[in-house]
Amino acid sequence: MSSSSRNILITGAGLVGSLLSIYLKRRGYDVSIYERRGDMRKEAVEAGRSINLALSDRGIKALREVGIADEVLQIAIPMHGRHIHQPDGSHAFQPYGKEGQYINSVSRRELNAKLMDLAEREGVQIFFDHACQDVDWNACQLQLRHGSDTVTRPFDLLFGADGAYSATRLAHMLKHPKFEYQQYYIDCGYKELSIPAGANGTFLLEKNALHIWPRKEYMLIALPNLDGTFTGTLFFPFEGETSFEKLTTKESVTAFFAEHFPDVVPLIPDLEEQFFRNPTASLVTVKCAPWIRGDHFALIGDAAHAIVPFFGQGMNAGFEDCSVLHELLERHGEDWGRILHDFQELRKPDADAIADLAVNNFTEMRARTADPKFLLQKKVEAWVHEQHPDKWIPAYSQVTFSPQIRYSEALRNSQRQEAIMQQVMQQPGIEENWKTDAVKDRILKGLEQGIMG
Repeated sequence: MSSSSRNILITGAGLVGSLLSIYLKRRGYDVSIYERRGDMRKEAVEAGRSINLALSDRGIKALREVGIADEVLQIAIPMHGRHIHQPDGSHAFQPYGKEGQYINSVSRRELNAKLMDLAEREGVQIFFDHACQDVDWNACQLQLRHGSDTVTRPFDLLFGADGAYSATRLAHMLKHPKFEYQQYYIDCGYKELSIPAGANGTFLLEKNALHIWPRKEYMLIALPNLDGTFTGTLFFPFEGETSFEKLTTKESVTAFFAEHFPDVVPLIPDLEEQFFRNPTASLVTVKCAPWIRGDHFALIGDAAHAIVPFFGQGMNAGFEDCSVLHELLERHGEDWGRILHDFQELRKPDADAIADLAVNNFTEMRARTADPKFLLQKKVEAWVHEQHPDKWIPAYSQVTFSPQIRYSEALRNSQRQEAIMQQVMQQPGIEENWKTDAVKDRILKGLEQGIMG
């Protein structure tokens, strides 16, 4: 069947579904998207549901492949590093990578709207208020609920891109005899708290940074928006002595922020109102298999591999899915059985790896970024990387700025490098003597002994 006659349906008009439709439409396929919600471009923003995203090199690579990166980057703000805020009011800047390397803060809503506009410009049809109810796998028909009606749509190829709580995945797993599924929630939920702009749209915090208030068991972060505001997000335990369940009155919220985030209080005049108005949401990791059915179905993006946001890679991983699929189309032409098989074989190990990396980075962000020993370790790693960029790449740079390195490879490398650094940081006097040939030689010896590579 030629591309022009193959009917491809996508469930979910989110970031990945919209981008995927552009890839496929550019190749001549007949593409339609079915989205359970209404058109977000025509609806008011729900308070506390606009969590910002960090667009980095893997995602940008995919956007460049379909020629829309420059247009998307117009609605993004570069962030060159972490700006760490301590309880005593002191703060410090930690660059993400080498000079010129940065990630981009972008509004989920604005980016999604931009991608939907671009998809429709290509000729993709998007049907809103159409929720997946079931899939007839024998007849290759998608069953949707539209208002009080049930609508049936035939397909040659169906992509489930409908997010972490995918209804399409459910239809797949309930009728697959050996479907493996696991999900787990971290002990923290999140709540958004918007920091308004200053006079004439000025930024009340450093514009080109991701701001973090690390407090060991919890943290607050803030990402900049084009209008001078910051989207703040409190990652906080659901239960326990210090948790959402304890902050039940305006007085308790005021007292808590005054003690633990004193520099934030003057930035958010309506802090208490936002705290109780905005919802508290949970964070889930999803791993599953198989993602595919023969040559006519595949899960993609969060529907295949939902992850927590602490490495800023959820969207980037989904966009990279599209890029890998594009490469396989270039390689295998119209052999969709082989394309989908190879897609799963390539992406499943990487999806599992970035899921684990993201959970691990939560610990680093909320606890270790304020630890002097950890900060010294990062300085040592950066110094070694400057001396030997071909032998040592910091874990963050491997994930964020090195799309040629697979997530699974980055995970293995980071584990080996961490083992070396733990040995180095145990040396007596390392605080004074870290920038010496002896330290460098010890690290290089570890590399040569195969701890890395």
